[in-house]
Amino acid sequence: MDRRRLLLAAAASAVAAACGSTGASASPSPSATATKATVDSKATIELAKGGSFSFTLRPDKAPQTVARFAQKARSGFYQGLTFHRVEDWVVQGGDPTGTGSGGNQVASEYNSLPFVAGAVGIARTPNPAQMNDSQFFIVKIDSHHLDGVYANFGLLASGMDVVQGIKIGDKIKTIKIE
Repeated sequence: MDRRRLLLAAAASAVAAACGSTGASASPSPSATATKATVDSKATIELAKGGSFSFTLRPDKAPQTVARFAQKARSGFYQGLTFHRVEDWVVQGGDPTGTGSGGNQVASEYNSLPFVAGAVGIARTPNPAQMNDSQFFIVKIDSHHLDGVYANFGLLASGMDVVQGIKIGDKIKTIKIE
């Protein structure tokens, strides 16, 4: 992914130079783009009803999952989607149908990160080789029964009180990736 961004930035710079751009407002330099690719380490979810929570992203442990989540968040995919599952131990959202059955299937990406309180994971299908491409969840309590059988890609950094207050149907206003 970093190489692709680097090549795209170089191509954009070449096109801008060919069109007579002064470079003052050109695309980021390849080194700036490469730096940005490694900076995506935090997601902040703002709820439509008010309140927000943030979590660290772990591209070192789940690079494809983090990249997919960040791309969907940046595209606005999650705006207006709801949290369709809320239980005493977990909240889950990101389903485009709002039913818990939407989203596409992708290859699972497991790692050794433990599902402690505040861990962020991706839903999966009954087939352990396949996971969902959009539905994510946050565990409210240690949930080690998920260790190694769900993709863990982040950990809550702030806002557990907001997560605890999520109700079924609460809408995502925005997700900001930093």
